[in-house]
Amino acid sequence: MLRKLLLLALASVLCLNSQEVGQTFLLTVFLRHDQSKTVNEINDLVGKAGFRDKFPPPGIEVVSWYVMMGVGQVVTLRVPPARLREVNQVIEQSAWGGYRTDFYPTYDYKPVWQSTWPSAKGR
Repeated sequence: MLRKLLLLALASVLCLNSQEVGQTFLLTVFLRHDQSKTVNEINDLVGKAGFRDKFPPPGIEVVSWYVMMGVGQVVTLRVPPARLREVNQVIEQSAWGGYRTDFYPTYDYKPVWQSTWPSAKGR
């Protein structure tokens, strides 16, 4: 429960900061394989739930999508703050059962790094 509250607080802060950087934030989603199931069983579950049709919701940008061997899939999305709930609902309705999920809201620190760290000038 505490972890969820901390993540919600972080998401709120990032949503406020996102107003300064184009009205979006990055959301990294870990889709951890349920290792009690085979890949075919996972694919059947999420297929029947419509995961491939629903995720990501239309208009949500996929920044990256990797398979992490031994873990599952790691997806980074660019999300407008007002659509965070929609992304969460798609995961809850169509990925659970096949995957365990973790969410990590983040922001692009590179412009800050470039403007404030002397070693980053010109990179």
